[in-house]
Amino acid sequence: MRPTGVTANVNVPDIEQARTFYSDFLGLSVEEMNLGWVARFTTPDGRAVVQLVSGDATAPVDSVLSVHVGDQVEAAYEEAQRRGFEIVHPLTTEPWGVRRFFVRAPDGSVINIVSHSDDPE
Repeated sequence: MRPTGVTANVNVPDIEQARTFYSDFLGLSVEEMNLGWVARFTTPDGRAVVQLVSGDATAPVDSVLSVHVGDQVEAAYEEAQRRGFEIVHPLTTEPWGVRRFFVRAPDGSVINIVSHSDDPE
């Protein structure tokens, strides 16, 4: 697998309440996306990114990282299965336009392996 990007996912009880701290205080002032349960904030130059997650819309748990893999998501899924890693959320094309699956790392962390339609390949 060749990641094209990695985004930290921070679990928060309420995205709107967390906005002031992450946006105003930390300077992640550009809201790139907000689906109500997940919102992505970046610095104006795009060099720092964080996603706030208040409860995944379709997966049973929240992930701690999103690893962007471009068009390699199917291959990554097959490799995770081959290695015997626990698949927490199956390979799915989500209604909001991403193709992803969740895998549990050996340390217990849940990782979102994701392909966005605009990911670099």
